[in-house]
Order: sequence, then structure tokens, then C-alpha cells
Amino acid sequence: MKRPLGFMAAAFVLAASLSACGTTPTATPQDTASSATALSGTLTVFAAASLTGTFTDLAAQFEKANPQVKVDLSFDGSSTLVTQIIQGAPADVFASADTKNMTKLSDAKLVAGSPAVFATNQLAIAVPPSNPANISTFADLAKPGVKVVVCAPQVPCGAAAVADAATAGITLKPVSQELNVTSVLSKVTSGEADAGLVYVTDVKSAGDKVKGIPLGLADPTINKYPIAAVSGSKHQDLATAFIKMVTGSSGQETLKAAGFGAP
Repeated sequence: MKRPLGFMAAAFVLAASLSACGTTPTATPQDTASSATALSGTLTVFAAASLTGTFTDLAAQFEKANPQVKVDLSFDGSSTLVTQIIQGAPADVFASADTKNMTKLSDAKLVAGSPAVFATNQLAIAVPPSNPANISTFADLAKPGVKVVVCAPQVPCGAAAVADAATAGITLKPVSQELNVTSVLSKVTSGEADAGLVYVTDVKSAGDKVKGIPLGLADPTINKYPIAAVSGSKHQDLATAFIKMVTGSSGQETLKAAGFGAP
């Protein structure tokens, strides 16, 4: 049976329309961030020292996806970074190793939007490969003569050490209290300490430079890591896109591979 010409024309237009739809790729959020918005400029990220390896990787991924963007990274203890931002340091993004220091920034009206928790972490014992003090349990750190290094109490890893020691019912007498976890790990790898309390991710990143020993606690302190844009930032578009990547699939895969727990 012959079809009317009007019907055939309509069918042709419909087929062409469907064909065009079928050949157009669907843009992912990351594609949109990197191409449709044409991001450019320099993004300054302040991040906890325990994020050094992962955020260095994530910054490289972000720059690759956005060729006109440069990411400047600054790593230190979360409390130190908060103080610097409050005093006027030009940060666009802040990633903390605990919620307490992020709250300090929020209370100072320096957080744009709501912080997003993107990872979790907990402490472990790091000892030199030869384990000279023969450490095998958390309680061994309290033995006389054992040179233990921890983070200072105001730093997230230090606050966690205090809480975990209380949970274990032991009293630590550290020979040194450092302002970030990187310094603690350095004391262990250089042989200046018999043991140090660092994050499980630090033990993993150190490879064969240290031996990791679990705390063995049924209820260890779990640090939550929040990230947020700084309200004074002049690069809110870059900050938003970077945070989106960290909390998205590629960021979460990178963090998981480094040993971080899920948010």
C-alpha cells in the first residue's frame, strides 16, 4: 500500500532526528567541567599532610583534564593550615584531616557552602624495618625506654593518638610531638624513633621504609576528612570543579588505592 508523501516526509525527518541523537555522546560531569566551562587559572589547595601523595596525584589528573589550569598545593598539619587561612593566606580549597579544624574555619566565616566528607582514616604504628624496640602491640609503646614520636595534640593525628591511648588504657610518653604526620614518619624512617603513630595510609605510602603494626583496638578513632572551598577565593569555579573531582569516582578510586576509607 502506498503511503502519502506527507507521511513519508515526516518519517524521514523522524529517522534523521533519531540518528543524530544516537551519534551524540553523553557528556559526563567531568567532561563538562573540563571542556564546556573552559576552566583556566591557578587553584591553590591547602591540604592535610596525610593527603600529600593522593592530592599530588589528583592535582595532576585535574591539570590533565583542564590544560589551562595550574594547581598549587600546600601540605601541613590541619591546625597550621587553618591558622594560615584565618590570617589571610590565599587558599581556594581546604582539605582537613578532621572535622574539628574545618569547623574552626566555618566559625571564622571562611567556608563557602557546606564541607563534604570525602575520606576516612585511622592510626597505625610505624616502626623501622628492623623493629629495634621489638614492638608488637600498642601497649608496647608505653614500655620504659621506647622512643615514641606522635603528632601534637592540636593536630588531628595527635588528637587521635590521645583518644586511642585512652581507649587502650595506656599512657604514652613521647620523646617528640610533631606538627604534622609527615614529620612523625620522617623520625621513624631516619631511625630517630623506635616507633611513631601515623595513619595507615602513611604506612602504606612508605613501602618498605617502615613496618606497620595495627593498634588492635575494637573501637579505634576514625578521622573524617572534609573538603570545602574557602569563601575568600577568587576562583570558586575552579574550587567547585576540583572538589567535585575529589568526591567523584576518579577521586574516590585514587583515595581507596592509597588506603583511605570510604566517607
